[in-house]
Amino acid sequence: MKVAVIGCGTIANAAHIPSYMNNKNVEIAYFCDIIPERAEKAVKDYGVGKAVTDYHDILKDPDVVAVSVCTPNNVHAQIAIDCMRAGKHVLCEKPAARTLSEALEMQRVQHETGKTLNIGVVNRFNDSVRRIKQHIDNGELGVIYQVYISFRAHRSIPGLGGAFTTKAIAGGGALIDWGVHYLDIVMYCCGDPKPRTVTGEAFCKLGVDIENYTYTDMWAGPHIPGGVYDVDDAVTALIRTEGPVITMNGAWAQNIGVRETFIDFLGDKAGIRLQYGGDYTLYTAKDGMLQTISPTFKTKDMFQREIDEFVDCVKTGEKLPSHIDTAIITAQIMQAIYDSSDAHQEIRLAN
Repeated sequence: MKVAVIGCGTIANAAHIPSYMNNKNVEIAYFCDIIPERAEKAVKDYGVGKAVTDYHDILKDPDVVAVSVCTPNNVHAQIAIDCMRAGKHVLCEKPAARTLSEALEMQRVQHETGKTLNIGVVNRFNDSVRRIKQHIDNGELGVIYQVYISFRAHRSIPGLGGAFTTKAIAGGGALIDWGVHYLDIVMYCCGDPKPRTVTGEAFCKLGVDIENYTYTDMWAGPHIPGGVYDVDDAVTALIRTEGPVITMNGAWAQNIGVRETFIDFLGDKAGIRLQYGGDYTLYTAKDGMLQTISPTFKTKDMFQREIDEFVDCVKTGEKLPSHIDTAIITAQIMQAIYDSSDAHQEIRLAN
């Protein structure tokens, strides 16, 4: 199956391209990037494909069946829509889009064309996450009444002043970049419950003085003096759903030098703490004893599984857990958090 990778930056080279290369049923036909050197480097490094700078060249090739969209957020919607209308199946990196309205348009075109549109919420392909979902589905936790999310880092704003911190490009900051993964894990494990009300506040504080920002880590490039910083570096929210209540605290940057990245699933029979990207611990009471269970098991690379299942679903038509129809719920929640923050009041969502 011939595929193309649109956007040859970090996530493409770290996950999508190697995973396609490891899949014997796939041939990468094109590498596309508006920076010619990136696409050309991919051709040289991986020894396959053709380098192009305009993704429309890919749309004209009837042999290309599917594409990965690994671009900045501001062009996710347009590229994914154009690809679907050209008859291509799409795996689009997270978030689906900058805003809920853009994500809804992507969903509408997916329904119109019938082409696959999966979003890169890769934790739905993570072994720990899938096992937690099994525990919940089997009733081992009882009724899940609350889930607490923490994604907090000391001072690690990515590429301060660049694309990550420019709202017109990224759509948001810590919430839309990190929070999307945590919220999506909760949605997946709890059966994608419909959100009812959302209240939240997003803060743009620590990175405002770009030139004098002191940091411990600057992934996605060094800071850009004179650049743009108009996104959230921290967020807090409370989401009521038809299932559990979700409470959340997240930060790219905070003046607390402790990194806390975990999710607590609180049930009336048992609870689970998932260490993000790692293992989990189950806490329960049984036979008059308090028990702590820390399972160990073999795991598969979640990015490889995401690509493999995407390739398979293109052939079979199977609807994956990462389909736009489920990813749209997280987009709805994030939009409501931003809207609540702007209005400083609770947002009630339509039933």
